Amino acid sequence: MVETVNGECSTEIQEVQGSTGAPNAYKPKDQTTLYVSTSRKLLLGEMLHKNKFLDILVPKFKSRSKSSSPSSKFGRMVEERDDVSRSVPSSIDQGSSIKKINWVSLRDVCKVWIRNPINMALLIWFVCVAVCGALLFLVITGMLNNALPKKSQRDAWFEVNNQILNALFTLMCLYQHPKRFHNLVLLLRWRPDDIVKLRKIYCKNGTYKPNEWAHMMVVVLLLHLNCFAQYALCGLNVGYNRSKRPAIGVGLCLSVSFAAAAAASVYNILSPLGREYDSDTEEEAQNQLGSTTFEKQYSFSTREIKPVWIGGLFDLWDDISLAYQSLFCSFCLFGWNMDRIGLGNMYVHIATFLLFCVAPFWIFNLAAVNINDEAMREVLGVIGVVLCVFGFMYGGFWRIQMRKKFNLPANTFCCGYPAVTDCMQWLFCCPCSLAQEVRTVDYYEFTEDKFYSPALLSPLPREEGMKLFRSGTSSPYRGSSSPYVFRTVNSPSPSRFSRGMGSPDRGLTVLDEELPTRGEGDPMRPPVQPLIQRGDDQPPPA
Repeated sequence: MVETVNGECSTEIQEVQGSTGAPNAYKPKDQTTLYVSTSRKLLLGEMLHKNKFLDILVPKFKSRSKSSSPSSKFGRMVEERDDVSRSVPSSIDQGSSIKKINWVSLRDVCKVWIRNPINMALLIWFVCVAVCGALLFLVITGMLNNALPKKSQRDAWFEVNNQILNALFTLMCLYQHPKRFHNLVLLLRWRPDDIVKLRKIYCKNGTYKPNEWAHMMVVVLLLHLNCFAQYALCGLNVGYNRSKRPAIGVGLCLSVSFAAAAAASVYNILSPLGREYDSDTEEEAQNQLGSTTFEKQYSFSTREIKPVWIGGLFDLWDDISLAYQSLFCSFCLFGWNMDRIGLGNMYVHIATFLLFCVAPFWIFNLAAVNINDEAMREVLGVIGVVLCVFGFMYGGFWRIQMRKKFNLPANTFCCGYPAVTDCMQWLFCCPCSLAQEVRTVDYYEFTEDKFYSPALLSPLPREEGMKLFRSGTSSPYRGSSSPYVFRTVNSPSPSRFSRGMGSPDRGLTVLDEELPTRGEGDPMRPPVQPLIQRGDDQPPPA
């Protein structure tokens, strides 16, 4: 209500509350009272409350829901991982992209490929799968009805080929699964070293690709799905007879297994992982790799040598602790030794080597459970045992890689082929071969692909020409008693052990090996008294 007092207009807003009737305490001098009914006051309060709710609570709710949604979290994770990927230089493979196929040298390439033991085993696996698959197809289509007139005979052949195929594919998944688990761990960890390793496996030319973490994760998950679907199919084939085996479950597992493997291959080719991108960091990566190589080249005060195997193959008992480790902890010792020289992950080697030596026996014996033919059961059991024995050739394959990487001497005792000899050594005497490999790695200093002589401190200037003796023939690691002589050569190469020991122009210290000048039974004696001096004493006059 608006009132006029003495010709002056004053305004007052007064709320009339229903039952209390208490006026507002705030009353200005000049005021016009405005009476608002209860219904209008409640409506105004709801509008104000609604506006506050929309202006304050709703934006917070929207931002909170946006931050907590799985898609937004995954998007932020992909962006963070991509930022890390951009900071890691690529190890560019210059010879990995082939523009044109040289058909003339294709035969030579095939010969080199088949000499690899892993490729040879893979070829045998393909042949077995092709033969069993062809027989299964002929039985299903009825092309062998004349050769197998009885239905019981056709059912028996169907089950035999089906179980053999199931065992072959299950073994392949078991052999590949430790490596796939390791790749998943590297993806989840996503360190710079992990990025370089994964790029070599999944990225074309081993270079950076946009959003490579997400694309790699898709491929790895599809490969895991392939393995788990094959395990489910193996369980159905082993756990049920042919008459009781659910056809829907078998078809579903078979479809998922093949579809996941095919999808992973196609995705890896068609996604950014299989494309080529012009990267500005390639030159930078080459420079960084070159500087890293330079640092590693001069990271030891040792000289590069032509390495040899330390000890003979049958010198197993020269080191009793190493002998027991090679006999009773072969898988763990092998994985540890391969890991420290940069030939794979320790846990992947342990799991894969164990599966090679154990899995075939169980898989083929389980496959024989639902076969009614007793002779075929025995044949499958024998196949499983033979494959377990040949599983020790896994160590022979990695012995070949170690020999080639560090330029160790080859042994052509078996058929004149070093690779065959390495595999036969592991097949017939795996503890001896493993102990020899561990002794060799223990003896030398090594970088990524080279062995060096054991590290020795540089001598003082007054120690030039003094002789140092190695251990005698009783040591299992050193089979020579020939002395070393220190001498200094002028070389511009830096040495981290020569700092503070003379002038910068002093050169590197190298070792010259001389023939022994003392008898076999003459023990080593300490130097005479005049040769032992303190650093602050002056040498006696000549």
